[in-house]
Amino acid sequence: MKLRPINGRIVVKPSEAKEKTEGGIYLPETAREKLREGEVIAVASDATEEVAVGDNVIYKEFGGTEVKLNGENYILLTEDDLLAKYEAVDKIPE
Repeated sequence: MKLRPINGRIVVKPSEAKEKTEGGIYLPETAREKLREGEVIAVASDATEEVAVGDNVIYKEFGGTEVKLNGENYILLTEDDLLAKYEAVDKIPE
């Protein structure tokens, strides 16, 4: 089965929280920070042109609708739920 967004929605696969701290301590699932970023998997034809499939984005904490399909978690967002997208740059401007 495939998930195809409609009505201006954007499908994002959330990034996984880290299991281990930089100091080597393993964190239980209940203590892991829930990340608010992920990769765009699909974009509806009438959604924003600001993002495309494959972009990494940051979204609102309580935005969107969580969906589980074929054992994978996804979030359906509107363009208002998106806050920023990561862009590759050669170097950080001073």
